[in-house]
Amino acid sequence: MTRKEITGKRLFVLDTNVLMHDPTAIFRFQEHDIYLPMMVLEELDAGKKGLSEVARNVRQVSRFLDDLMRNASKEEIDCGLALPAFSQAVGAHGRLFFQTRRMPLELHEALPGHRPDNNILGTVIALQQEHRDVTVILVSKDINLRIKAAVLGVHAEDYYNDQVLDDVNLLYSGAAELPANFWDTHSKNMASWQESGRTFYKITGPDVAHWQPNQFLFSADDSGFEAIVRALDGESATIELVRDFRTARHAVWGVNARNREQNFALNLLMDSEVDFVTLLGTAGAGKTLLTLAAGLEQVLDEKRYSEIIMTRVTVPVGEDIGFLPGTEEEKMTPWMGALMDNLEVLTKSDVGGDWGRAATNDLLRSRIKIRSLNFMRGRTFLNKFIILDEAQNLTAKQMKTLITRAGPGSKVVCLGNVAQIDTPYLTETTSGLTYVVDRFKAWGYSGHITLMRGERSRLADYASEAL
Repeated sequence: MTRKEITGKRLFVLDTNVLMHDPTAIFRFQEHDIYLPMMVLEELDAGKKGLSEVARNVRQVSRFLDDLMRNASKEEIDCGLALPAFSQAVGAHGRLFFQTRRMPLELHEALPGHRPDNNILGTVIALQQEHRDVTVILVSKDINLRIKAAVLGVHAEDYYNDQVLDDVNLLYSGAAELPANFWDTHSKNMASWQESGRTFYKITGPDVAHWQPNQFLFSADDSGFEAIVRALDGESATIELVRDFRTARHAVWGVNARNREQNFALNLLMDSEVDFVTLLGTAGAGKTLLTLAAGLEQVLDEKRYSEIIMTRVTVPVGEDIGFLPGTEEEKMTPWMGALMDNLEVLTKSDVGGDWGRAATNDLLRSRIKIRSLNFMRGRTFLNKFIILDEAQNLTAKQMKTLITRAGPGSKVVCLGNVAQIDTPYLTETTSGLTYVVDRFKAWGYSGHITLMRGERSRLADYASEAL
């Protein structure tokens, strides 16, 4: 690599964990050059074995590198391999350089060079000294390595390309409050009609451009106006008044909505035209209870779906409890405490006594199947009500794998709380749940709502705020 070839560009040195996290990272830096130390290749070789998501990513990185190096001579590799643009929208591309010679590792005496992280850090320092007119940047998902780099005066950054949003507070909430003067500015040429017992409005005005399909609209005044966007056409939109599931007459499997957001959630869950629903909310907001109630109503009473499929990520909060004997469903049972707790609420009835409750529980077990994420690849679920619990612990790729399991007639509901992520390498802005909420918000057959308030108990509400 010559100084002339990288002048005027930034040179990004990639840490191993970046490639393990996103195999396409080498194509994501547009016109800038990329440098891979030999230690990174060694760590990739060590991490290629196994069936984990990381091992699959490592093998994919190796395939990408093999394709780039195919038919390349030693001279071409020394001068850098041309990187193709990741998308046609970005025409510029940089070059990929490998460490082809031993470099002097001038590290501080407190940082021994034989450790992989320190070896990579030493390589970056050597590149800085060799190419003083080039900005050399270390890119790593490892916070501690970035801290050590900053201490030694090396510019280091996190890998941001996998972030869906800059701030999780910008995430689409699924509901919007109408301004106080909304009807003054949008009532001109407004049309209203009823169809199949439902009330519709066609509205034209400037605020319509900011709406999304199946977004909820509400007024904060005493009018109690609540509607859902059904169709968008430029500056005009068709909205429908929502059903009020807060009344006993509209109870879903014996469950009523306790607040506005829960009412919106039940409207999405009970809507046969909405194939994909995401519910975000704090602990005790009612995500699982509402979803199970809607699922049981549509499986047992309305016969809309054949059964409920429920799964979740098995990430322990404390120490792992180790090997679990039994079938797939028996192994998943300890992780399904939330399911069991909510089923107790939904089946609590004095009708029929103990025999009646036992019969109800047997019926529910026959219609609710617990499945592990490990065996989802290659499956297709037909006419099923699929619940993905604790979805905040899934990556975007895992989320894609699971959602694409849905066959004709199936509905997928993703539940989670991005403030309770247990997976080490995911954050609120990189979670698969955040990813699908942002990507599906403009699709006419999906809906999202963020549940704002917990409904467990005054103790749980205070603990969520004070602890």
